[in-house]
Amino acid sequence: MGVDLLDEELASFDEPRRPAAGGLDQSRIREPLRLLGPRKPLCLSPDATLADAVRLMREHHVGCVLAVEHDRLVGILTERDLLLKLETIDLSRTVRELMTPDPEVLQPDDPIVYALHRMAVGGFRHVPLVDDAGRPVGILSVKELVHYVVSFFVSDVLTLPPDPARGQDWRARDGG
Repeated sequence: MGVDLLDEELASFDEPRRPAAGGLDQSRIREPLRLLGPRKPLCLSPDATLADAVRLMREHHVGCVLAVEHDRLVGILTERDLLLKLETIDLSRTVRELMTPDPEVLQPDDPIVYALHRMAVGGFRHVPLVDDAGRPVGILSVKELVHYVVSFFVSDVLTLPPDPARGQDWRARDGG
């Protein structure tokens, strides 16, 4: 990887809003989830077809959609749901048939550590964020959490060789 390319990759990581000094510590993981800039959720009716859900997920390059009824979150449909629960390719079925009903949720002002815990313990890759009335206001993916953690160690992470066990030998495989 050339120096210019590495500089571009390093610059692509937005620094989290944190004091200049210090690394990742207890205070950083107790920051509110809204600090991570969760994306707006893609929502549809639980009675929408799986074809609609798949099209929406593909169109927006995301791994889940939220099922919403009367402005309230009632379920989440993820790529994993489609892979593990869909036995035959029948995309005319409804989202309700495959979604995870009443998913665990957080609120934007909950600490980051809550999301880390829920995702680690529950094996979730996505956690919906809702307001006090249960209306979806965001979706947090493990990608945003990893991005946040990596932002504290950008040069340490991005300058690792592809296989850290090999040390610097990785450069020799390209003949350089």
